[in-house]
Amino acid sequence: MISDTKKNTESKMLKSLEALKNDLGKIRTGRAHIGLLDHIMVDYYGSPVPINQVANLTLVDSRTIGVQPWEKAMVAKVEKAIRDSDLGVNPAAQGDLIRIPMPPLTEERRKELVKVVKHEGENAKVAIRNLRRDANHHLKEALKNKEIAEDEERKAQDEIQKLTDKYVAEVDKLLAHKEAELMQV
Repeated sequence: MISDTKKNTESKMLKSLEALKNDLGKIRTGRAHIGLLDHIMVDYYGSPVPINQVANLTLVDSRTIGVQPWEKAMVAKVEKAIRDSDLGVNPAAQGDLIRIPMPPLTEERRKELVKVVKHEGENAKVAIRNLRRDANHHLKEALKNKEIAEDEERKAQDEIQKLTDKYVAEVDKLLAHKEAELMQV
């Protein structure tokens, strides 16, 4: 009973951490990486499809992503999807290859991105704390229903607090790393 609650809570906290890593990966640092395009959907014969299912994504150099659609007819649609995305990039088609140059980040834009990173981190911390609250509530219910003893409940709450502290520290570490990466010129 208690171990199930702890395992369930830890797995959910791990998922929150993974979601944060995924969100931070989408925030660009001035260097090109194909993960920036993961969330872009392309209209493929009437249905939205992830860009990596209709094109080959490569790094041309450290500041340029190359996108090569598998069908010649898809070049214009892929280019439009990239242009309409929230990335703020300007793709250029050269035959059947679309080149996406990553503009260098200005100091002002870097500071804005740091604020976005901190906001994402705070959301992750709130999610982790909410999981702690839910687990503690579950333990209190079990105590009230006389399924566990008081000292077991207290010990389990301490362990859940340690889990919470561990995952909040992981979030802080991820944020510090991403912030340093963003401010690097």
